[in-house]
Amino acid sequence: MAISAIESVLQQLTATAQIAGSGAAAGSGIAGGGFADEMKKSLERISNSQQHAAGQAEAFELGKPGVSLNDVMIDLQKANVGFQMGLQVRNRVVAAYQEIMNMPA
Repeated sequence: MAISAIESVLQQLTATAQIAGSGAAAGSGIAGGGFADEMKKSLERISNSQQHAAGQAEAFELGKPGVSLNDVMIDLQKANVGFQMGLQVRNRVVAAYQEIMNMPA
């Protein structure tokens, strides 16, 4: 059951990468990177989101104009949701790896 779910996610990622890569590859002539590159990009987006939220929180604490509490709280929640999603993806990948390693040869 877990393997079919992983295959479904991989098919979705592949389709998304092909759609995104068709526009980028047509303009630059570079082929898509694969699963590892997509994971790296996702981790970078999560990191950027966390850094942006921390910067917004610091700006609000310092009383800088134009930074409202509502925006800070929304940015912090977005960063938290992104982190939790990344953590769950990691847990699923580790579980899939362990399941594959426990398969009889």
